[in-house]
Amino acid sequence: MAGRIVVVGSSNTDMILQMTHIPRPGETILGGRFSMAAGGKGANQAVAAARAGGHVTLLARVGKDLFGQQAVAGFRRDGIDVQYIVEDEEAPSGVALIFVAEDGENSIGVASGANLRLSPADVQRAADVIRAADVVVMQLETPLETVRATAALAAAQGVPVILNPAPAQPLDDDLLRLISVLTPNESEAELLTGVPVSAMGGAAQAAAQLRAKGVGTVIVTLGARGALVAAADFQLDIPAFPVQPVDTTAAGDVFNGALAVALAEGAALEPAVRFASAAAACSVTKLGAQPSAPPRAEIEALLGGR
Repeated sequence: MAGRIVVVGSSNTDMILQMTHIPRPGETILGGRFSMAAGGKGANQAVAAARAGGHVTLLARVGKDLFGQQAVAGFRRDGIDVQYIVEDEEAPSGVALIFVAEDGENSIGVASGANLRLSPADVQRAADVIRAADVVVMQLETPLETVRATAALAAAQGVPVILNPAPAQPLDDDLLRLISVLTPNESEAELLTGVPVSAMGGAAQAAAQLRAKGVGTVIVTLGARGALVAAADFQLDIPAFPVQPVDTTAAGDVFNGALAVALAEGAALEPAVRFASAAAACSVTKLGAQPSAPPRAEIEALLGGR
């Protein structure tokens, strides 16, 4: 039976420019290839979870515009429950401008629009579906008060909360104590703890600090180096699946969406992280955020190949 996943977060339209390299300040590069794709960290994670096999409900705000209409139509195609997506009368849909270099690295600017108006009242309207969820997933592209309200509601009902602390910003201990699984990347873990994660042992040290603040499990994603998992009773390094990257934009979002599916289905932490790592590896071989989220069969094929 599919796990019930509620994603609370952002929806954007991504405008992508593929270049030889990411432009430096003041530099103009000609000859790039332009494309558009649905994005936003919340929407990306919802789509990733739906394609990985979850029964997904998305709480979000979009503008009353073409971008919002296209986003919601895309969610419906992926089988996502859209009844708690609000069409905002006063703000446009979010837009992200993304430069992608030949080596797969990216640089992103975001105009958040309606995402910044997702409110605790929107969360309260969806209280019943949150209480009934197997896992709730959030990020930080919507107001922190909304993240906090969602975490408190879910935690009070014993529903596990995955928080992907991106884009990076400081988080207080009261919020961290409500989080079951925190999934920072290297820069996010460093901002939250002050520990240089690129140094040997830095990920483990940062994870230990975050667990000491009350987080149940910390998973530090390390790109091509894999992920470090720090739980109450064990710590584990999980290697990445070796692939040739095309676009790393959605790797973290796909990881979180797939992780939610595995945990919602009752998988233990280690196989859940391996499932998420395989999904992320599949995603970086394709261009675009939501277009790169793999179907479950593709994830399982990569897992079986290893």
